[in-house]
Amino acid sequence: MYEQLCSAILGGRLAPGSRLPSSRQLAEVRGVSRNTALAAYDQLIAEGYAETRQGSGTYVARSIPDRVTKPRRIVRTPGPTHAELSRRSEPSPADPVPAALSARGRLLCGLPRMPIAELPVEVAGGTAFRVGLPALDEFPVAGWTDIHATAARYPTVRMMRYHDPLGDRRLREAIAAHLATGRGIDCSPDQVMIVSGSQHGVDLAARVLLDPGDAVWLEDPGDLGARAALVAAGADIVPVPVDADGMDVATGVARRPAARMAFVTPSHQFPMGVTMSLERRLALLEWAARTGAWIVEDDQDCEFRYEGRPLAALKSVDENHRVIYVGTFSRTMFPGLRLGYLVLPPELMNAFVAVRLTTDVHRGTVDQVAMTEFMARGGFARHLRRLRKIHGERRGLLVSELARLIPEVTVLSSHGGLHLVARLPSGQDDVAVSAAAAARGIHAWALSTHAMENRQAPALLLGYAGVRPSHMAGAVRVLAEALRDPKERHD
Repeated sequence: MYEQLCSAILGGRLAPGSRLPSSRQLAEVRGVSRNTALAAYDQLIAEGYAETRQGSGTYVARSIPDRVTKPRRIVRTPGPTHAELSRRSEPSPADPVPAALSARGRLLCGLPRMPIAELPVEVAGGTAFRVGLPALDEFPVAGWTDIHATAARYPTVRMMRYHDPLGDRRLREAIAAHLATGRGIDCSPDQVMIVSGSQHGVDLAARVLLDPGDAVWLEDPGDLGARAALVAAGADIVPVPVDADGMDVATGVARRPAARMAFVTPSHQFPMGVTMSLERRLALLEWAARTGAWIVEDDQDCEFRYEGRPLAALKSVDENHRVIYVGTFSRTMFPGLRLGYLVLPPELMNAFVAVRLTTDVHRGTVDQVAMTEFMARGGFARHLRRLRKIHGERRGLLVSELARLIPEVTVLSSHGGLHLVARLPSGQDDVAVSAAAAARGIHAWALSTHAMENRQAPALLLGYAGVRPSHMAGAVRVLAEALRDPKERHD
């Protein structure tokens, strides 16, 4: 609309000083919203093509700027595709890395990363089978909104000042109490630091504890976000294979016994979904105590276990204070909240505060106050109880629909979490199937993207918690199409 009006003005079809139709009339004629028409007029006015006269309307400018000879074309560049976001370590020739970047920037741009962008089309509500997404349709919106609105509408003077870098004291007390009963972690609120999600927590730990070139054990296959944070800190990544008992600690010791850090997801390994055995947990803790290494425990999906009781966290048996515990509300509340926390060894508190003050200083206070009140009223505990039941039911439904509609895939055993791993038939390319699914509006991440050396049979990661039961069968049918004809792309 802006381009057409601009061309008409420059071409003389709209004379200088002539009155333009009102934004309401223009919107009705063009069949668009009034906001769209207003935006076009605002751009014309900003660039000198049009002017407003109070109480009269919008007119073509009496004098067109000499410096402008043709309308500026507004180009809306589409975002990267799912396949591009899921690419391996090297950038595509069609997506060059700018030469002006630092060596670290170029390195990070070339890393594989989680496909967070929206898909080109939507199927089944747009959330099947998004990994890490809880049942947002079951979130207690009314109760949360009332609490959050009150915190935002009536902020105290204390909330409006610079805040404690560790976070709101009451929230840290609530988190410490929750961890004591739910994860077996005995910690003081003074050991808890509020961060902007687990990714921020891992990045902060890497900044504080690693020097360029320090070796870090990383699960293989493993979490891409953690890998990126560690690479950004200059770490020398040491892939340690994962099997049915979790990270193979003996292999880590054999490959790099003097590593500075190990990153693990012991309760529900990401992406394989296995639980680290007690024998390996104790071996990992013994290695860290003996060598002075640090362990970063990302307790992913720990709240959701559908068979047996939830296992205690690695941090709960950390007698030598070598574990930095990372938790998040993204998978129990909603990802948009961007609220997580660290439980730190006492000797590291001052260092983490000092480094925190060089970045974001502290997390926003309104969300913290609202989360504190939500937990204090029992809303969080009730929500968790409901989610465990709902997620378990959706998990069972996905397993049954896969068996009915795609019997050629094999679902790997997993006792909890928000996603499952579905092995593809031999000869299938999971990256190609993932791209074909994305083109049809389905999230289905390729397992091979997460592996460095420990290559797995082709498989897809399928999140089930965020899929409504009424959408599950339809989403599986679309996935079946992508699996059986991965080369076909639908616009």
